[in-house]
Amino acid sequence: MLVKGDALVNKLILLFVFDKMEVPLSENTILDMCCSSNGWINYMDCKPLLATLLDHSFIYNVSSGGEPLYSITPDGRICLADFYVQIPSSLREEISVFVKNNRAKYRKRQECVADYYMNKDGTYTVYLKILEPSQPMLEIKLVVPNRQTAKDVYRKWEEKAGNVYAGVYDLLVD
Repeated sequence: MLVKGDALVNKLILLFVFDKMEVPLSENTILDMCCSSNGWINYMDCKPLLATLLDHSFIYNVSSGGEPLYSITPDGRICLADFYVQIPSSLREEISVFVKNNRAKYRKRQECVADYYMNKDGTYTVYLKILEPSQPMLEIKLVVPNRQTAKDVYRKWEEKAGNVYAGVYDLLVD
């Protein structure tokens, strides 16, 4: 349900999503949720609206490095509470249901980051990270013999990251 041309309502939608998600969100996550996956806000409007919310201290950057993660401020919650009824009730319900059904997926996607690249010798390096808002909890560079292995590790990381972290922690920390 795209609300066209109403910047106030679109800002409130963003604040509502931040409030409902209850975790810091990256710009890419917001764009995916609000624009690509659901069409609640036009993509071209969303990025400037995020900047405006940041400039007016309705959201803030909670990360200390890497990709910025944003969360709603107390002023943002007050603004949302004051103008909550401006968001159509059907849209509030749609957002609430979507967030309830997808919160864990988006959170895991933000926390478990993977990438890979080819080295000069033809091997591949897979770069794996588990992120928390304040700092990376675990970073691993793994050299593998070929692209297919790199793709397999990349694909499995989101699912296996918690077990890898627990195993490394248990082995190294007494």
